[in-house]
Amino acid sequence: MSITLDQVTKRYQGAPVVNDVSLEVAEGEFFVLLGPSGSGKSTLLRSIAGLSGVDHGRITLHGRDVTHVSARHRGVGLVFQNYALFKHMSVGENIEFALRVRRMKAAERVKRRKELLRLVALEGMDDRLPTQLSGGQQQRVAVARALAHKPQVLLLDEPFGALDAKIREELRRTIRQVQRELKITTVLVTHDQEEAFALADRIGVMNLGRLLETGRPDELYARPATRFVATFLGAANLLLARQTVQGIRFGAMPVRAHPSEKVDDAREHEVVAVVRPEEVELAPTRDALRTNFIAKGVVEEIMFTGALERLRVRLTNGAVDAQLVSTSSDNRPSSATLDVTRTQYEQRAFPLTLQQSVAIGIRRIHVLPTPLSSYTACAASTDAAQRLARHPFLTELASRMKTRIAVRVEEGLAHAEAYTAAKDPISGVAVISAQTNVGRQIEWLLRNGAQEMLVLPAQSPAPQRVLIHWADDHARRSTLAVAASLLRHVPAEAVYLGILPGAGDDLQRPIGVRTLLDARTEAQAVHGLEMRTELHFGSAAEEVQRRLSEMPDQMLILGVSSIQQVREFSVLFQAPAAHSFMLVYRSSKETEPSARVESVRETVAVGERAAIHR
Repeated sequence: MSITLDQVTKRYQGAPVVNDVSLEVAEGEFFVLLGPSGSGKSTLLRSIAGLSGVDHGRITLHGRDVTHVSARHRGVGLVFQNYALFKHMSVGENIEFALRVRRMKAAERVKRRKELLRLVALEGMDDRLPTQLSGGQQQRVAVARALAHKPQVLLLDEPFGALDAKIREELRRTIRQVQRELKITTVLVTHDQEEAFALADRIGVMNLGRLLETGRPDELYARPATRFVATFLGAANLLLARQTVQGIRFGAMPVRAHPSEKVDDAREHEVVAVVRPEEVELAPTRDALRTNFIAKGVVEEIMFTGALERLRVRLTNGAVDAQLVSTSSDNRPSSATLDVTRTQYEQRAFPLTLQQSVAIGIRRIHVLPTPLSSYTACAASTDAAQRLARHPFLTELASRMKTRIAVRVEEGLAHAEAYTAAKDPISGVAVISAQTNVGRQIEWLLRNGAQEMLVLPAQSPAPQRVLIHWADDHARRSTLAVAASLLRHVPAEAVYLGILPGAGDDLQRPIGVRTLLDARTEAQAVHGLEMRTELHFGSAAEEVQRRLSEMPDQMLILGVSSIQQVREFSVLFQAPAAHSFMLVYRSSKETEPSARVESVRETVAVGERAAIHR
């Protein structure tokens, strides 16, 4: 590999801005790092270039460890957004600058300069000053200067941001041609999705310092694995739906699954579905649809953008409305709408006006492989449930995950020691407050089919570190899947605690090391989660409690496979709890109450992606 990053971390004021990023870029590959401002992509690029040190991890270029090598000796060419040309030097002198520093002979410098000017289509402009060039021409000079000393790697930090659309397109084409001709490994940082699609062999999407996904542009667009990637790579409608025996269901309407897709026909569960605007069909009546009908709607907004027409359609049937991920900034349900894109052919076939009623169909649905769909604040009274639903950490999580927080009143939680059946199945993550009888409430929810529970103390900020532990291997896969899903939306470091009984003699340590390696490998390969690993010996509950007590602002994700294991960790639930924690429950016995609702999350846990078609 040309570039290899292994758990690279960079912190500013104690907070990770690049969080355990591991990545491999092949020789000659054009790799694009895509993400919003503040996601850590430019910091990561500067770390590769050697302009910024790292606090943890390794950087390897062409098999050579350069983590502690100066920028000058890394063999890297870097192009900035602001060109950074020497204004008092001519174009030729700017390009030759790096060659002069390396004491190349004059004749060789001139030959190299002319080659580069031809490559970037600026032949004959050697004697011009940068101020005599357009913005696009100056950026071409910056690219030529970066390539002058024949670097092994070319790094581009948003080089097109200050250019107008036409020049940007021309320069993109030029750089792509140069990269292909020289076969140089290139990493481009940008927040422009169109730019990434146009240039990349592969794209890596970053957010909150984490590298969320990597893949070919078409793969990431059609089959994203995360909410953020789905909504960042183009427009996307996120919907909460039910996986049923009949297929994906929105409200009362099932949508038949494509036969090639794996569908769990034994259990029903909540899923997060992605519908791209171009996959939505509109028709005057349900019978006129050629795709699966899901709802009726009213056209609220029409925008002409040239080749395409963009619409916003409000759903009018309440059953479907309740299943859409649609919330206001204060987490109150808002009007459920779908973004729709139509071609000119579709516009001519069925012209639309504002407030016109339409039937809505869907051509293609992609189901995200995430075990965390939504949150349900559970309490014994309405006031307590609503107060819990407004918890700052919970509302921040729901906002970042683009999901909803439902409120559920269960009187049985007030007398959790006496088992009573819940009124309806529990959807999503059950959220309860940390209180005196929280252990009994956890057991009550487990017996009523809850699979994940989030326990929140009254004062619980967003964590800076998340500890991960599972009681046995049966809960391992699901715990990793939940941890990966949660950590995509929390800027915190992840640490897996491997805990073996005993004092840790020479026979146990090799077993413990293998356990850590297996856990990290599975987290990386199956769930895309980078995490640190620690090995401890002794009582699991006591070791986890000791680790939590070492610093504030931590969170625990704990996987268990039986109610007895929950009781073994009861020391963690005793009030007053200072840390929030997520409990992941996967029964190891088919007779356990929760076994009847175990969902597609087992499919999620092995990293399979499901795209549901008509």
